[in-house]
Amino acid sequence: MGRTHQPGQSEFKATLPENIDWKPFPAFPSSVRLAVVVGQPAEAAPYVIRVKVPSGVKLMPHSHPEDRVYTVISGIFYIGLGDQFDGGKLQAYPPGSVIVLPGDTSHFHWAKSGEYVTQVTAIGPLGLEYLDPNDDPRNRGDHRGDRD
Repeated sequence: MGRTHQPGQSEFKATLPENIDWKPFPAFPSSVRLAVVVGQPAEAAPYVIRVKVPSGVKLMPHSHPEDRVYTVISGIFYIGLGDQFDGGKLQAYPPGSVIVLPGDTSHFHWAKSGEYVTQVTAIGPLGLEYLDPNDDPRNRGDHRGDRD
């Protein structure tokens, strides 16, 4: 008996970089873009997304319920662990780096030295909860984090 395919993986498919469909994501500052590469992140199944963060943008402390594997595609990915944004806790990861982030780990990002793109592989559903609800763009009219 053959193995069952994962959702979105039952037939050969290739996506070229120029065909990535970048879209705003309500839980991110307005200038950040997300692209679904494989699967459906809202479902309880494997997914692959890419996140593009413009230079200077900060993503304030937040966590995800799902375990995540980040691969840095381009730029320098700055990530820090903790409940408070602290530039001194940021670690810089160049393209090709792979970062394992266990679920429910508080962390933050800053596009400190320019735009970066990361690829996230995880098993959904995707969740994102800010430690401070005031940092969540879904709760605010302004988009705090955009080049502040």
